[in-house]
Amino acid sequence: MRILPPVTRPLAPDDHMCVLITGISASGKSTVAELLARRFWKGAHVKGDVFRRMVVSGRRELSADPEEEAVRQLKLRYRLGASAADGYFQAGFSVVVQDIVIGPAVLDYMASITSRPMALVVLCPSLEAVAEREAGRSKSAYGPERVSAEALDAALRKHTPEIGLWVDSTDMTAQQTVDHVADRLWSAAMVD
Repeated sequence: MRILPPVTRPLAPDDHMCVLITGISASGKSTVAELLARRFWKGAHVKGDVFRRMVVSGRRELSADPEEEAVRQLKLRYRLGASAADGYFQAGFSVVVQDIVIGPAVLDYMASITSRPMALVVLCPSLEAVAEREAGRSKSAYGPERVSAEALDAALRKHTPEIGLWVDSTDMTAQQTVDHVADRLWSAAMVD
């Protein structure tokens, strides 16, 4: 079980919003999203990967040249994540949704979440930091049959719309990253 540090500098009681956190695998999305959700008076953390793992038979993983079924399952995962975010938001929770959403799909994902206001946070540490973080994890996101960190990072930086708050968290701890994001949610991260 992972022990998270105590919440510091909670957000104000009237900070009711949806936040989408994206980045490549091992960029810190899960940890940052969890810590940020804990800052809200009522916060929910929607983990996109949970919807992928719910497919226990017939799951298709994305590759450098993904098959049509893998793309269909990815779009399903995004729809389910957006629906869960709206459900929690309508129940009075601020929601932090975390998933790998790269390129123009970011706009589609945000549009599928109807709850507003909406903030976008893109975690973009260096590839060296990603490799170090990946080495310290119990799971492996990169391998011979999967999209490489280099390819994902290039797609993120070249094709993702430059909106919201982009954070180079290379030299930041998770707590420092969350402090940085929380301080800028209303000023830099808002997209609607």
